[in-house]
Amino acid sequence: MRAGPVQVLAGRYRLTDRPEELRAFAVDEVTGGAVLLRGLELPAVLTGGHDPDEVVPEQGERLVRRVAAAGSTAPTHPRLLQGAGAFVEGELLWTVEERPAGVSLADLLAAGPVPPYRAAELAADLAGALRALHEAGLAHGNVTAESVLVCEDGAALLGGLLPGVAEEALAEELGGPGGRRRYDVRATLVGPVAERWPLDGGPAGDCWALGVLVQRLVTGRSPFPDRGVPELVTAVRDGRREPSSVCGPLAPVVERLLQPDPTLRPTAVGVRQELADLLAGAPEPADEERAARALALRPDGPLVPLTPRRRGRGGPPVEPVTAEAGPEPGRRPLIPPALLGPVLVGGVFLLLLLGVAAVVVFAG
Repeated sequence: MRAGPVQVLAGRYRLTDRPEELRAFAVDEVTGGAVLLRGLELPAVLTGGHDPDEVVPEQGERLVRRVAAAGSTAPTHPRLLQGAGAFVEGELLWTVEERPAGVSLADLLAAGPVPPYRAAELAADLAGALRALHEAGLAHGNVTAESVLVCEDGAALLGGLLPGVAEEALAEELGGPGGRRRYDVRATLVGPVAERWPLDGGPAGDCWALGVLVQRLVTGRSPFPDRGVPELVTAVRDGRREPSSVCGPLAPVVERLLQPDPTLRPTAVGVRQELADLLAGAPEPADEERAARALALRPDGPLVPLTPRRRGRGGPPVEPVTAEAGPEPGRRPLIPPALLGPVLVGGVFLLLLLGVAAVVVFAG
């Protein structure tokens, strides 16, 4: 990407940071809101060459209209990131999406898997966003970790609708409505991302993709081999995947979501209800942490609790002494251990002598 900070794209999107390849953060100077720009490379046949000042041909305009139509018909939902359209600049098609403060789920996954109940919370948010889309007669088609934003309050927001529409539209524009050529173009655009290769599209395909994503959240990997598109597509078609049992308490819902028969999969509404029921019986995070600490600190033998004693009325509590207590490090004991025995014996004899002396005095 050749754009730099402070550069303005499409006459309104001012870049706010050094952009990554085909990805940039910007401020919409019309609305004042923060947005995320995602770029899609277009072949010269769709852009009329590499001169940014040339008029965009009809194919490029058609792509922009298709993407903009998807954004304009998408419903408003608190768990759905809103798309703001698309534009062509040079050899790139840019999609625009609102971008509140947060971090992508892909970045979080880079640090390792997510605990099952936390994954259930995120998946419930995504199921709510999918429900809104499906009830509006739309399918998402791009439910991936890259498309999910985790906000500062922990909520998951589903984005990526417009980039997904742009990729599918370009694959059809270059490869036709179906067949081998479209598959090859789509494989180049999408890559071996398991969530993007369901056997069927529409709402059922979105739910299948959600099942793949949930298993990825819990295990840190895709349930299907994803080293290359041919191997991935073959594994999906043959049902060759890692068992859902690795998902722990989420295993039943993931198993149903990954059913090859779309009629056997739950809808987004059903998924959200199942996850809500699961979360209703989830342990509190604080309890889980206390239990983990107790297990980590539990000694081999039993513990005998000691009650603190008080020194006089109103005095400070005396700390209980455990079997492991000893003299402070670096401080010598008052009586060396080697002299402790003789001192005790001498003390006993001294007490006996005092007792005899007392008897003699009182008797005589």
